[in-house]
Amino acid sequence: MFLSAPELAELTGISRGKDSMTCGELQAAQLRAMKIPHYRNAAGRPVIARAVIEGAAYVQSSAAGADWMPEVMSGKQRAYG
Repeated sequence: MFLSAPELAELTGISRGKDSMTCGELQAAQLRAMKIPHYRNAAGRPVIARAVIEGAAYVQSSAAGADWMPEVMSGKQRAYG
């Protein structure tokens, strides 16, 4: 679901802190520079959804497909009562 710490280090090229900045701060800065969407968890470490990197496509439900139309727009009248 999320990238592991070694995967994050491989992606950013950063595995340790440097110059009074933590590893998480440096990785977050690199991710911003790479324009990769991420969040920071309570420990300050960047969290990246695996789907962001793997390029998983957005999947629409069958009800929201291109050929779906609300009944009210279809011109059909429904008998109530």
